Amino acid sequence: MPNIKSAAKRVEITRKRTLRNARIKSAVKTAIRRYEEALNSANQELAQTTLRKALIALDKAVTKGVLHKNAAARKKSRLTKRFNKMAG
Repeated sequence: MPNIKSAAKRVEITRKRTLRNARIKSAVKTAIRRYEEALNSANQELAQTTLRKALIALDKAVTKGVLHKNAAARKKSRLTKRFNKMAG
C-alpha cells in the first residue's frame, strides 16, 4: 500500500482506468465474435449490420485510447475483407 496520498490516488485512478479499458476491450471482442457468427450463418444482411457495429466498436476503442489506430485499422480491414469475400 502506498504511504503518500498522491500515490494512493494514482493507484485508484489506475484501477478505474484498467476496469474501463477491460470493458471497452470486451465490447470490441464481443462485437467481432457476433460478426463472425453472422458470417458463419451466411446471412448477408445480419453480417452487414454486425460488421457495422464491430467497426464502430473498434473506432470507439481508438478514441478512448484502448487500441492503437493502426491495430484497429488492421482489424477493420481484415473484417471487411472477409465480408467482401462472403458477399462475392
